[in-house]
Amino acid sequence: MQIRLAAPLQPDSIVDGEGIRAVLWTQGCHHHCKGCHNQETWDFNGGYLVDVEDIKKEINNLQGQDGITLSGGDPMFQVDACLEIAKYCKELNLNVWCYTGYTFDQLLSLKNPKIIEFLNYIDVLVDGKFILEQRSLDLKFKGSENQRVIDVPNSLKEKKVVLVEKYLGRKEYDMKKRTTVYL
Repeated sequence: MQIRLAAPLQPDSIVDGEGIRAVLWTQGCHHHCKGCHNQETWDFNGGYLVDVEDIKKEINNLQGQDGITLSGGDPMFQVDACLEIAKYCKELNLNVWCYTGYTFDQLLSLKNPKIIEFLNYIDVLVDGKFILEQRSLDLKFKGSENQRVIDVPNSLKEKKVVLVEKYLGRKEYDMKKRTTVYL
């Protein structure tokens, strides 16, 4: 099995998820978000093909990484290969983060058994398209305020989206609603 990548496996990232992480940049995305910082990953024929077994060997040789992040592009367009990589990472006790332009609800509504299986190997999903008008540099691990940092195992268990609270964003008290809101 092969996967189309935009770049080689990148170790030692501190901005693509919690801890020190390796990042796999998949190639191919049809979301085409205005202001995307990875527009070179949109072309489904761009990048290069590599055997998933070779990626596993690279992951096996990583040192000092807390986990792996699948980004892109959009990993959901290469779900079979990304599923195999996520399974392998879990065998190595690495946590798995994934970025997608789809929302969690959209992924479930596709009723694609491979996507559902893939979700079962993801610890944290950052979902939703990047929206330039909602861009903020104050957000942790997401680019725009509409995106969510989702605890996937608990979301699947609870059958509803469960957010990772420490990444909800800026906290403010809404006087009209008399409640704390996260921006």
